[in-house]
Amino acid sequence: MDSVTSVRPGGSAVALPERVPAEQACPIAPVLDIVFSRWTTPILWTLNAYGVQRFVELHRNIGTITAKVLTQRLRQLERDGLVLRTYYPQVPPKVEYEISDLGRSLAPLFASLAEWSSVHLPKVERARQVFDGGGEPAGPHAR
Repeated sequence: MDSVTSVRPGGSAVALPERVPAEQACPIAPVLDIVFSRWTTPILWTLNAYGVQRFVELHRNIGTITAKVLTQRLRQLERDGLVLRTYYPQVPPKVEYEISDLGRSLAPLFASLAEWSSVHLPKVERARQVFDGGGEPAGPHAR
């Protein structure tokens, strides 16, 4: 693999690979793909908050997700070990979903993100307004 030279602050040069596989460039990228895909977080959040739910309950609690997408995401989450599916062979058949221990282990991460959101989303919104021309630039590096 070819490399390029980068100069660190202070003048020391370091050779960097020209191309780095995504897993090496950002080791959390696979986790982000699993946990933060479009509907995964609302599904896990809802199952963690409400406990065991049938498909219809989960669909109603999430709201805007389609049944098809919910089915796809639940299958993927079950495959990833984040959700447990229990099938009861009765008439009519009954299926329940619950968050697994592995899925529940994400609760502290979600709590940290919720806290970050409450503190910083107003700042993000303000930055967007400034960027879009609706406010005064802040700081020495403003446009």
